[in-house]
Amino acid sequence: MKLYCLSGHPTLPCNVLKFKSTTIMLDCGLDTTSVLNFLPLPLVHSPRLSKLPGWSAKDGTLNLEKELKECAGRVFVDSQPEFCLPERELLDLSTIDVILISNYHCMMALPYITENTGFTGTVYATEPTLQIGRLLMEELVKFMERVPKAQSATSWKKKEIQRLLPGPLKDATDVWTWKRSYGMQEVNSALSKVQLVGYSQKVELFGAVQISPLSSGYSLGSSNWIIQSHHEKVSYVSGSSLLTTHPQPMDQSSLKNSDVLILTGLTQMPTANPDGMLGEFCSNLAMTIRAGGNVLVPCYSSGVIYDLLECLYQFIDSANLGTTPFYFISPVANSSLEFSQIFAEWLCHNKQSKVYLPEPPFPHAELIQSNKLKHYPSIHGDFSSDFRQPCVVFTGHPSLRFGDVVHFMELWGKSSLNTIIFTEPDFSYLDALAPYQPLAMKCVYCPIDTRLNFHQVSKLLKEVQPVHVVCPEQYTQPPLTQSHRSDLMLELQPPPMAYRRCSVLSLPFRRRYERVYILPEIANSLVPSEIKPGISVATVSAMLHSKDNKHTLLSVPKPPPAPPTKKRKRVMEEPPVGQAPKPLLSGAVPLEAFLALLQKNGIMEVKVEETAEGHILHLQAEDTLIQLEEDGTHIVCDNNEPLRTTLRDLVLRFLQKI
Repeated sequence: MKLYCLSGHPTLPCNVLKFKSTTIMLDCGLDTTSVLNFLPLPLVHSPRLSKLPGWSAKDGTLNLEKELKECAGRVFVDSQPEFCLPERELLDLSTIDVILISNYHCMMALPYITENTGFTGTVYATEPTLQIGRLLMEELVKFMERVPKAQSATSWKKKEIQRLLPGPLKDATDVWTWKRSYGMQEVNSALSKVQLVGYSQKVELFGAVQISPLSSGYSLGSSNWIIQSHHEKVSYVSGSSLLTTHPQPMDQSSLKNSDVLILTGLTQMPTANPDGMLGEFCSNLAMTIRAGGNVLVPCYSSGVIYDLLECLYQFIDSANLGTTPFYFISPVANSSLEFSQIFAEWLCHNKQSKVYLPEPPFPHAELIQSNKLKHYPSIHGDFSSDFRQPCVVFTGHPSLRFGDVVHFMELWGKSSLNTIIFTEPDFSYLDALAPYQPLAMKCVYCPIDTRLNFHQVSKLLKEVQPVHVVCPEQYTQPPLTQSHRSDLMLELQPPPMAYRRCSVLSLPFRRRYERVYILPEIANSLVPSEIKPGISVATVSAMLHSKDNKHTLLSVPKPPPAPPTKKRKRVMEEPPVGQAPKPLLSGAVPLEAFLALLQKNGIMEVKVEETAEGHILHLQAEDTLIQLEEDGTHIVCDNNEPLRTTLRDLVLRFLQKI
């Protein structure tokens, strides 16, 4: 069993498992942190960004003024933002049989994997994962396509040039593999390969293994996966949460008795308490609005925003924010809010019960009805006429490199009355703000990450007790900035097997058994013999038939009758097709009883030597050796066949024939 790691990002994994002749890709996350190296894409012409000076080396040896721009001491690429793809050279992607998706954040690289690679397999995901994943991809494509950039920067990627650039560009990895965003044609083609599954539904792959998704408790439709054969079990845990939020709670019991547990997608903010962050978010928002300022919340169009809106729903009246307008701006804002209300069966019990009252499971439906929350596809059109300040705006992208958020950064960044509140943990807020410096608006960092922390995962692993744990190497050591915090790493016995991008692990796990089916008529002919109390054994003569990884014992065909002929033919000795097998022997030869039997049969001079495997009996007068071992008995007797036969018969008296 082998595991190929194609991504270096622990919360945006992409691994390939080879197990029982099947090749299974586990998630295909897209590392979007690479976009932080690029200039923002403004929806409206930005004089500030257009006037940024080009960068050239101080000694004059390197001039990349057309490709690189300088802002507040940092250098950025002036081109369409590009993404760091999963490794595509480590193995042939056309050999992948299936792709298992754990949540909608971990499928953003799907079009890069399934399109133009020869992939002909099937993708498995839950319905909310597919539908919300489609929205996030559609949003990404629209963000990019509505602000096209003519020039394409490639010179800076050359190895000999990149090493001369200032950081962090100099330290960016695998830049030659970075790619621009896909289009809607690739998105639709990739998603057409998805087959929907429900929690605990069992799907058989080629008769070799069975896959089944379990609720992971992290987001709508998020899943952990069980991959098992008749005798082996692999669990894949990715992006899970034990907190009580809107999704169905995590299914932990089904992870028990795993031979291998592959662990990814732990929290990126192990020291930040999500409840504390929500409280801080609300108090900072209220403080800014009371002071007459605006609040900007860069966020994804699905996920944490549902919890933020629910928190604000409970907070608005007590904080006297009833007249403050809340705007949600995204090309898919309307679809996202509606989808969250219709996937009732994927929600926690509390929200499911509301559907039968009937009430909308999420309170943002009430906010929309009362006109406190308004949603728009972009800043153009209706939003322009409805817009009033002070207000709260939820919009994307959290990287601040594209989307409507860029316009609000340019609009509100110069006033210290305004506040930007970061709630998504995927990006460093300092790096996100870098191309907007100097910035007057206040910045608040309230990362809300509900995924498992190290304390929770250690407790989980003690309960489910897998034989082997495999995880990214980042989880086996404390963070670089907090090297003294041994509680921010996985400490297990035995230690977990760690992987990094482009590594290939041979998992310490050997298949020992295979299931074989037997026909009723063969089973009926068996004559079991009890060799130990409760254990019976029978010999069988049959023909093994294997097809689609299923093995069946068939009756041995009888030889066809010889055709009648007048001429006499020489009789050829051929072994009969259904020849009975030699009997098998079981039991042990007790030393003392065997020595007594030898003496009774006239063999007196026996020297006994003890060995690691058993005993050696030297029959001195007969010049013969008998080796008595746990799994066999050997008689070494030269040129004395009658004696060897006699000794064999004496040994057989202690053994049982099967």
